[in-house]
Amino acid sequence: MDKDSSAAAESALSCSRCGKPAYLQCPKCVELKLPREGAAFCTQDCFKASWSSHKSVHFKSKLANVQSEQTQDGWLYCLRKGQTRTSELPYFDWTGALRPYPISQQRLVPEGLEKPDWAVDGIPKIEPNSDLQNIVEIKTPEQIERMRETCRIAREVLDAAACIIRPGITTDEIDEVVHQATIAAGGYPSPLNYHFFPKSCCTSVNEVICHGIPDARKLEDGDIVNVDVTVYYKGVHGDLNETFFVGEVDEASQQLVRCTYECLEKAISIVKPGVRFREVGEVINRHATMSGLSVVKSYCGHGIGELFHCAPNIPHYGRNKAVGIMKAGQTFTIEPMINAGVWRDRLWPDGWTAVTADGKRSAQFEHTLLVTETGVEVLTARLPSSPKVFPWLNS
Repeated sequence: MDKDSSAAAESALSCSRCGKPAYLQCPKCVELKLPREGAAFCTQDCFKASWSSHKSVHFKSKLANVQSEQTQDGWLYCLRKGQTRTSELPYFDWTGALRPYPISQQRLVPEGLEKPDWAVDGIPKIEPNSDLQNIVEIKTPEQIERMRETCRIAREVLDAAACIIRPGITTDEIDEVVHQATIAAGGYPSPLNYHFFPKSCCTSVNEVICHGIPDARKLEDGDIVNVDVTVYYKGVHGDLNETFFVGEVDEASQQLVRCTYECLEKAISIVKPGVRFREVGEVINRHATMSGLSVVKSYCGHGIGELFHCAPNIPHYGRNKAVGIMKAGQTFTIEPMINAGVWRDRLWPDGWTAVTADGKRSAQFEHTLLVTETGVEVLTARLPSSPKVFPWLNS
């Protein structure tokens, strides 16, 4: 707490909590240049007792500054799965501390670049009615080679994003890096305008499980952020994501992220011809529950190739009813979402952002995989050049 120098001579302020004469000022309010009247306290004890409610004043102030600076530049809140914008923060019974911020205008893609069929109007045409929603495709050698190329590009794009993650960077800036790196490689960012999704990647912070929309919020020391990248190149998609630490992260969050990474690794280790798809969830669920964590049930791994999403569906939780067995030539994702609290989720008013029902943190990792004759090839595997951001891989 800061001692109010002018108050020593004349105490015209009252404590925001108890009404007694106040000589102390909240240092964050001073930094944000907020009115002294709402930031005054008589003692450290009163300040500490008021902190849980008082800190919302800081958030509202920062949000107001963002709105005033950016609304004039076309930055608005997202609604209705990306089809509507508004200048006002939507009303919602928020489950945690995170709030949406305004988003920038949709980024442009150069003419002449090969695009999926939703790029212009936001509506996939081939994917929903394809036979591959019910039949698991066996890829040809030519398709597999294109998948390898595309997945390597996707890996390099995610690595580029990982290199800029630090406190003070906005998730919109991460999206800009993903967008430009994808285009520079000759690809199209698959999420862009997919069912009207407004950005080129997903950025999911803290209690966001998946499909977070990049916006104007600056990452803060202690956050965790998942970046989900999919690239469309030579007619096929490559999909992966990782959860990163922002600055110094608490021990519980470190354990959550590491356990989620291990869940994916353990699931990949069983992939080979003849294994039932349902077994993936059993392996993930066993490891997560042993660590006191829960597995999200609302979102699954999926087939991928010339379609962004297709059969098979691969649940990550135990006792699931996934049908089918793995065969050489199949390509699909495994992407467990692991929560620190309950597994249930809620959807923000933007229609995309899934958050934990209890506001506790969530982490996710994802790879695109190819079933081979003898096992599995991780098409989006880390490269020797990938940034060394996970401590457990450096030992």
